[in-house]
Amino acid sequence: MELFILIITLLIFAETSFLVVKNRLPKRTGTRKIYVDTSALIDGRIINIAETGFLDGELVILKSVLRELQLLADGKDTEKRARARAGLSNVSELERVVNINTEIVDDGDERKKVDEELLKFAKENKGVVLTLDYNLIKVAEAEKIETLNINDLALAVRTEFLPGEKIDIKITERGSNRGQGVGHLPDGTMVVVDKAANKVGKNLTVEFVRFHETSAGKMIFARIAKR
Repeated sequence: MELFILIITLLIFAETSFLVVKNRLPKRTGTRKIYVDTSALIDGRIINIAETGFLDGELVILKSVLRELQLLADGKDTEKRARARAGLSNVSELERVVNINTEIVDDGDERKKVDEELLKFAKENKGVVLTLDYNLIKVAEAEKIETLNINDLALAVRTEFLPGEKIDIKITERGSNRGQGVGHLPDGTMVVVDKAANKVGKNLTVEFVRFHETSAGKMIFARIAKR
Protein backbone atom coordinates (compact mmCIF):
# COMPACT_ATOMS: atom_id res chain seq x y z
CA MET A 1 0.00 0.00 0.00
CA GLU A 2 2.81 2.40 0.89
CA LEU A 3 4.53 1.61 -2.41
CA PHE A 4 1.34 2.41 -4.33
CA ILE A 5 1.00 5.77 -2.54
CA LEU A 6 4.66 6.53 -3.29
CA ILE A 7 4.17 5.80 -7.01
CA ILE A 8 1.07 8.03 -7.21
CA THR A 9 2.92 10.82 -5.40
CA LEU A 10 5.86 10.59 -7.83
CA LEU A 11 3.52 10.70 -10.84
CA ILE A 12 1.76 13.79 -9.50
CA PHE A 13 5.12 15.43 -8.80
CA ALA A 14 6.36 14.67 -12.33
CA GLU A 15 3.21 16.11 -13.95
CA THR A 16 3.35 19.23 -11.76
CA SER A 17 7.03 19.74 -12.58
CA PHE A 18 6.29 19.47 -16.30
CA LEU A 19 3.57 22.11 -16.10
CA VAL A 20 5.80 24.45 -14.09
CA VAL A 21 8.63 24.12 -16.63
CA LYS A 22 6.27 24.69 -19.57
CA ASN A 23 4.80 27.82 -17.96
CA ARG A 24 8.26 29.25 -17.24
CA LEU A 25 9.59 28.79 -20.75
CA PRO A 26 9.38 31.82 -23.08
CA LYS A 27 6.24 31.78 -25.20
CA ARG A 28 6.29 31.99 -28.98
CA THR A 29 5.85 35.52 -30.24
CA GLY A 30 3.55 34.46 -33.09
CA THR A 31 -0.03 35.53 -32.44
CA ARG A 32 -1.91 34.05 -35.37
CA LYS A 33 -4.37 31.27 -34.77
CA ILE A 34 -3.72 27.96 -36.51
CA TYR A 35 -6.95 25.95 -36.69
CA VAL A 36 -6.24 22.22 -36.86
CA ASP A 37 -8.65 19.96 -38.71
CA THR A 38 -9.40 16.26 -38.29
CA SER A 39 -7.13 15.09 -41.13
CA ALA A 40 -4.06 16.81 -39.63
CA LEU A 41 -4.66 15.26 -36.21
CA ILE A 42 -5.15 11.78 -37.65
CA ASP A 43 -2.03 12.09 -39.81
CA GLY A 44 0.12 12.67 -36.73
CA ARG A 45 3.07 14.47 -38.36
CA ILE A 46 1.83 17.64 -36.71
CA ILE A 47 3.43 16.43 -33.46
CA ASN A 48 6.93 16.37 -34.94
CA ILE A 49 6.39 19.71 -36.68
CA ALA A 50 5.20 21.34 -33.46
CA GLU A 51 8.13 19.93 -31.51
CA THR A 52 10.65 21.43 -33.93
CA GLY A 53 9.18 24.90 -33.37
CA PHE A 54 8.33 25.65 -37.01
CA LEU A 55 4.69 26.50 -36.31
CA ASP A 56 4.56 30.21 -35.58
CA GLY A 57 1.35 30.83 -33.68
CA GLU A 58 -1.14 29.17 -31.40
CA LEU A 59 -2.79 25.87 -32.29
CA VAL A 60 -6.56 25.90 -31.91
CA ILE A 61 -8.63 22.71 -31.88
CA LEU A 62 -12.39 23.19 -32.09
CA LYS A 63 -14.60 20.91 -30.03
CA SER A 64 -16.50 20.04 -33.20
CA VAL A 65 -13.25 18.51 -34.51
CA LEU A 66 -12.98 16.45 -31.31
CA ARG A 67 -16.60 15.35 -31.69
CA GLU A 68 -15.94 14.22 -35.25
CA LEU A 69 -12.94 12.21 -34.07
CA GLN A 70 -15.04 10.71 -31.28
CA LEU A 71 -17.75 9.63 -33.74
CA LEU A 72 -15.14 7.96 -35.94
CA ALA A 73 -13.51 6.33 -32.91
CA ASP A 74 -16.88 4.83 -31.92
CA GLY A 75 -17.76 3.74 -35.46
CA LYS A 76 -17.85 0.27 -36.97
CA ASP A 77 -15.07 0.80 -39.53
CA THR A 78 -11.99 -0.79 -37.93
CA GLU A 79 -9.42 1.26 -39.84
CA LYS A 80 -11.18 4.59 -39.30
CA ARG A 81 -11.72 3.73 -35.64
CA ALA A 82 -8.01 3.09 -35.09
CA ARG A 83 -6.95 6.28 -36.91
CA ALA A 84 -9.49 8.39 -35.02
CA ARG A 85 -8.28 7.05 -31.68
CA ALA A 86 -4.72 7.92 -32.72
CA GLY A 87 -5.98 11.42 -33.58
CA LEU A 88 -7.47 11.83 -30.10
CA SER A 89 -4.18 10.71 -28.57
CA ASN A 90 -2.37 13.27 -30.73
CA VAL A 91 -4.48 16.03 -29.18
CA SER A 92 -3.12 15.10 -25.75
CA GLU A 93 0.41 14.99 -27.17
CA LEU A 94 0.05 18.47 -28.65
CA GLU A 95 -1.04 19.84 -25.28
CA ARG A 96 2.24 18.55 -23.85
CA VAL A 97 4.51 20.10 -26.49
CA VAL A 98 6.53 22.65 -24.57
CA ASN A 99 7.29 25.32 -27.19
CA ILE A 100 3.79 25.92 -28.55
CA ASN A 101 0.40 26.69 -27.03
CA THR A 102 -2.57 24.45 -27.85
CA GLU A 103 -6.08 25.65 -27.06
CA ILE A 104 -9.35 23.75 -27.27
CA VAL A 105 -12.24 26.05 -28.15
CA ASP A 106 -15.95 25.37 -27.76
CA ASP A 107 -17.58 26.39 -31.03
CA GLY A 108 -21.06 25.76 -29.65
CA ASP A 109 -23.45 24.84 -32.45
CA GLU A 110 -23.29 21.07 -33.05
CA ARG A 111 -25.57 21.34 -36.08
CA LYS A 112 -22.96 23.02 -38.27
CA LYS A 113 -20.45 21.03 -40.27
CA VAL A 114 -16.87 20.87 -38.98
CA ASP A 115 -15.35 22.36 -42.13
CA GLU A 116 -17.76 25.29 -42.02
CA GLU A 117 -16.81 26.02 -38.41
CA LEU A 118 -13.09 25.85 -39.15
CA LEU A 119 -13.39 28.29 -42.05
CA LYS A 120 -15.65 30.62 -40.07
CA PHE A 121 -13.27 30.83 -37.12
CA ALA A 122 -10.21 31.21 -39.33
CA LYS A 123 -11.86 34.02 -41.31
CA GLU A 124 -13.18 35.89 -38.27
CA ASN A 125 -9.85 35.71 -36.43
CA LYS A 126 -7.58 36.15 -39.46
CA GLY A 127 -6.12 32.74 -38.81
CA VAL A 128 -5.06 29.80 -40.98
CA VAL A 129 -6.29 26.24 -41.33
CA LEU A 130 -3.86 23.34 -40.94
CA THR A 131 -5.16 20.44 -43.02
CA LEU A 132 -4.47 17.69 -45.53
CA ASP A 133 -8.01 17.77 -46.93
CA TYR A 134 -7.82 18.73 -50.62
CA ASN A 135 -11.46 19.79 -50.86
CA LEU A 136 -11.21 21.93 -47.72
CA ILE A 137 -8.11 23.63 -49.13
CA LYS A 138 -9.96 24.50 -52.35
CA VAL A 139 -12.93 25.95 -50.45
CA ALA A 140 -10.55 27.96 -48.25
CA GLU A 141 -8.82 29.36 -51.34
CA ALA A 142 -12.18 30.48 -52.69
CA GLU A 143 -12.91 32.18 -49.35
CA LYS A 144 -9.45 33.84 -49.35
CA ILE A 145 -8.44 31.92 -46.21
CA GLU A 146 -4.84 30.82 -45.84
CA THR A 147 -4.10 27.12 -45.38
CA LEU A 148 -1.10 25.09 -44.27
CA ASN A 149 -0.81 21.71 -45.95
CA ILE A 150 1.53 19.22 -44.25
CA ASN A 151 1.94 17.37 -47.54
CA ASP A 152 3.25 20.55 -49.19
CA LEU A 153 5.81 20.89 -46.39
CA ALA A 154 6.90 17.27 -46.85
CA LEU A 155 7.34 17.82 -50.60
CA ALA A 156 9.34 21.01 -50.03
CA VAL A 157 11.90 19.28 -47.80
CA ARG A 158 11.96 15.92 -49.55
CA THR A 159 15.23 14.39 -50.70
CA GLU A 160 16.08 15.49 -54.23
CA PHE A 161 17.59 12.13 -55.12
CA LEU A 162 16.48 8.56 -54.56
CA PRO A 163 18.50 5.42 -53.81
CA GLY A 164 19.65 3.89 -57.10
CA GLU A 165 20.00 7.20 -58.92
CA LYS A 166 23.39 8.05 -60.44
CA ILE A 167 25.34 11.29 -60.68
CA ASP A 168 28.82 12.44 -61.69
CA ILE A 169 30.81 13.76 -58.75
CA LYS A 170 34.40 14.76 -58.01
CA ILE A 171 36.14 13.00 -55.13
CA THR A 172 37.86 15.77 -53.18
CA GLU A 173 39.25 13.95 -50.13
CA ARG A 174 39.52 10.68 -48.25
CA GLY A 175 36.74 9.72 -45.89
CA SER A 176 37.07 9.10 -42.16
CA ASN A 177 36.61 5.35 -42.64
CA ARG A 178 39.01 3.13 -44.54
CA GLY A 179 38.43 2.99 -48.29
CA GLN A 180 35.95 5.88 -48.40
CA GLY A 181 36.22 8.93 -50.62
CA VAL A 182 34.25 12.14 -50.15
CA GLY A 183 32.66 14.52 -52.64
CA HIS A 184 29.91 17.14 -52.52
CA LEU A 185 26.74 17.95 -54.43
CA PRO A 186 26.23 21.48 -55.81
CA ASP A 187 24.15 22.38 -52.71
CA GLY A 188 27.01 21.33 -50.41
CA THR A 189 25.60 17.96 -49.35
CA MET A 190 28.40 15.54 -48.46
CA VAL A 191 28.56 12.30 -50.46
CA VAL A 192 30.58 9.45 -48.95
CA VAL A 193 31.61 6.98 -51.65
CA ASP A 194 32.70 3.45 -50.80
CA LYS A 195 36.01 2.20 -52.26
CA ALA A 196 36.91 5.65 -53.59
CA ALA A 197 39.77 6.59 -51.27
CA ASN A 198 42.26 6.18 -54.14
CA LYS A 199 40.14 8.30 -56.51
CA VAL A 200 40.83 11.72 -54.93
CA GLY A 201 40.86 14.42 -57.63
CA LYS A 202 38.94 12.26 -60.12
CA ASN A 203 35.40 12.55 -61.42
CA LEU A 204 33.30 9.42 -60.91
CA THR A 205 29.80 8.26 -61.68
CA VAL A 206 28.36 7.14 -58.36
CA GLU A 207 25.13 5.44 -57.38
CA PHE A 208 23.26 6.58 -54.28
CA VAL A 209 22.74 3.85 -51.69
CA ARG A 210 21.16 5.53 -48.67
CA PHE A 211 20.60 8.88 -47.02
CA HIS A 212 21.28 9.99 -43.47
CA GLU A 213 19.49 13.10 -42.23
CA THR A 214 19.86 14.83 -38.86
CA SER A 215 19.12 18.31 -37.55
CA ALA A 216 22.74 19.16 -38.48
CA GLY A 217 22.21 18.35 -42.16
CA LYS A 218 22.08 15.60 -44.75
CA MET A 219 24.70 13.03 -45.77
CA ILE A 220 24.52 10.63 -48.71
CA PHE A 221 26.27 7.26 -48.92
CA ALA A 222 27.10 6.00 -52.41
CA ARG A 223 29.17 3.50 -54.33
CA ILE A 224 31.00 3.64 -57.63
CA ALA A 225 28.48 2.89 -60.36
CA LYS A 226 29.03 -0.11 -62.58
CA ARG A 227 29.66 0.59 -66.23
